[in-house]
Formats: sequence, C-alpha cells, structure tokens
Amino acid sequence: MAEPMPRTVEEILSFVEERQVRFIRLWFTDVLGRLKSFSIGRDELQDAFEGGMSFDGSSITGFNAIEESDMIAMPDPTTFALLPWRPQEDGVARMFCDVLTPEGTPYEGDPRYILRKAVDRAKAMGFDDFFVGPELEYYYFKDSKGTEVLDEGGYFDLTTLDAGSDLRRETVLALEQLGIRVEYSHHEVGPSQHEIDMRYSDALKMADDCMTYRITVKEYAMKYDLHATFMPKPLFGQNGSGMHTHQSLFSGGKNAFYDENDEYFLSATGKAFIAGQLRHAREMSSIFAQWVNSYKRLVPGYEAPVYVAWSRRNRSALVRVPMAHKSKDKATRMELRCPDPACNPYLTFAVLLHAGLDGIEQGYELPEPMDRNLYHLSPEERRRLGIEQLPETLGEAIEVTAESELVLRALGEHAFNRYVEIKRKEWEDYRVQVTQWELDRYLPVL
Repeated sequence: MAEPMPRTVEEILSFVEERQVRFIRLWFTDVLGRLKSFSIGRDELQDAFEGGMSFDGSSITGFNAIEESDMIAMPDPTTFALLPWRPQEDGVARMFCDVLTPEGTPYEGDPRYILRKAVDRAKAMGFDDFFVGPELEYYYFKDSKGTEVLDEGGYFDLTTLDAGSDLRRETVLALEQLGIRVEYSHHEVGPSQHEIDMRYSDALKMADDCMTYRITVKEYAMKYDLHATFMPKPLFGQNGSGMHTHQSLFSGGKNAFYDENDEYFLSATGKAFIAGQLRHAREMSSIFAQWVNSYKRLVPGYEAPVYVAWSRRNRSALVRVPMAHKSKDKATRMELRCPDPACNPYLTFAVLLHAGLDGIEQGYELPEPMDRNLYHLSPEERRRLGIEQLPETLGEAIEVTAESELVLRALGEHAFNRYVEIKRKEWEDYRVQVTQWELDRYLPVL
C-alpha cells in the first residue's frame, strides 16, 4: 500500500522539510480540460497556502482576456502527493489548485469551481455524495507521429501479444502511490488498447484523479519511449476509446438509487436522475464528446452508443443499469456509455449531475428499457419508438449546446460563452480542410 500523504497545511510543511521535497507543482485545468502547471520552491510554500500564487490567466484557453488577466492559484492541501516519476532525491510534489480572482473570490471560469457548484446543488437537495466511477480507455503507439500499434491483442487477452503489460503494471503502481485506488486493469478490444479502472469516488476527487490518471499514463509511456493517447478514435475500423461513467447519489450513507421493491432495484430518484440525463443528452454532447474526432467514435457498430435509450444488458443503449442484487444496494448505479476520455472531467461531471438533478426536481418519467439491439432497428422504427440520436458532428453538437439552458446554468455565462466560441472555431477549422479521403475519392474522377 502507498504511504498516506499529509492532508493539512501543517503536515505538508513538515513533510516537505523532512523529505527534502524541492519543488511543488501547482496544477489546474483550462476550460478544455488540459492540465496546466507551474512550479514553486519549498520556500514559497507557506506563502502559497496563505494567499495563493498569482499568475497570468490571459494565455490560458478560455480564461480572462489580457485586460483582466491576473489570477490566483490557491493550492488544495487535500490533493498533496509526491510525483512517482520524478527523482526521489530533491523530490517533486503536486497539488491541485482552485483559481481565484485578485479579490480572493472563486473565478467563474475555473472548471473545478463549476463542478463544486454542481455538487453544492446536490447537497442543497439532500444528497451528501455524487459518486462517479469512470473507465478511461487509451491506446499505446510507437510514437506521437503515427498509429503503429504494439500488439494485436484483444479484449482481456493475456498473451505475449500484450506488449503493454509491464507498462500497465508500473502505471497502476504509480497511480496507487498518488492515492488513486485501482480496481481493474486489462487489455481492451482494440490492438494496443488498454483500460485501468479507478474505484469510484466523489465527483471532485474523481475529476482530479482523471487528470492525474491521464498525465500518469502518458509519463510512463514516455519512460518506455512510447506514446499513450486518449484520442477518442485514433484508428479507423477499430473501437474508439470511451469513458463509461458509473454514477450514483448517496444520502445519509444510503444509496438514493436503490429500491429493493422495484423490479430493476431502481428507486424513483434513480429513475428520474437517469431520465434527466437521457432528456438532456443531446445538449450535453459537446461537453462529454468535445472534439471533432469524438464524433468519429460515436457511430453505430463499434460499441459506442449513439441512441438515446436505457437498458440493463444492451450495450448499444446510451445508459446501462448494471444488474443489481438485493444484497448489494450500494452497487446500484447507472452507467453512461457515451463520454470519451479526452473530455474535461470537471465540466462533464458537472453537466451530468445538473441534468440528473433536473430530472429529480422536475419528476421526469423514465421510458421503458430498450433491451433490443438498437443498431438493428430501422430509422423508421426508432422514430416510431421516439428514440433520439446523439449529434453526428461537433458542429451539430455545439449548436444544440448553444441553445441549452441546462448547460448555460451548469457552466455559468462566462465559461459557457467561451466554450461555445472555442468549439465553433474548432469545427470551422475542420470543416474547411481538404482531406486525403476527398483527394483519393474525387481527384481522379472529377
């Protein structure tokens, strides 16, 4: 087991002194979920805890413009951890930060603050915990210039084909040193595709853990002169990488989704929460699948769900409710299968929570489960059953989001407007490209 890390300011200051920790990296994310960092020496640590460390926010994507660019990074002592890939001597630690304005108030464009606000709403409605368990898949390639795979292994394969086994083992050990509990790790369906599953945790810790997980996977791949990518669909004709997201609400230590008298063991609260996510799925799509490439994954036939329905066994549905048992009330949960691992986890968990809470507040009705394979239904049958489809492109998705009152409320006006603007530009940049596919297809014949 990893040694417990200090969790209070006093404990951290003495730990850093005793262990001769030389540098502390202050981590935060931009609106797109990219990890940002700057380093301070241990002599600055006391000051950092007292008043935060100022930095220029104008060059951070989605943060304030140059005329109002001063920001403060306030370290969260509960996130202190030593970085296992840095030397032990004169070691390096990290802490996540909340971003504040010069007046010391939370900065409304900080993704961590956006998630905190969502969690506060749940608490005000009587839910103590929003638990999230995401499963992030990724690929290993020979380098970042191409997509040459390391093996031809398949799902759960344990053969010499799985060239990532040692690398995965080291990565799991590093995650545990960073205070992240790992439940499973295995080869995924695609060649050179892998998954490490973290044990569920409350949403804010889990969003921090997702950021830590992604950088850890990449750091250890680099150690082996390889490249790890969370790109949603790097290989044509192979499965994309998803981030199936298990969710539940707890109140007074009890699972608010569980009802032993229901045929699905799902309470009215659980059903309304799922109904909220289904109803708002299309407008949240540009948050949980936020890149042009995300929509190359969300196509029928590759395990990625595109039809807005729920089921118990059917993995072609957007939401799966894993089979529950009377003896396992704490395990009753919903699994949203459409997010991908390149999303901003803070914004994703925030909009998912708001959508579910809307369902509870408004008493949304959960439709009947769809236990047929939705890929096999004709468009007419889907229309007759009232089954919607996720947007097919980022361009379509961002316009649906731009009209969404839910996402506006979840993100706040500042972050919402910046996000929509950035994503519209990304789509426009992509839309005007002339691709190799077009040249191969049209140049010889037109």
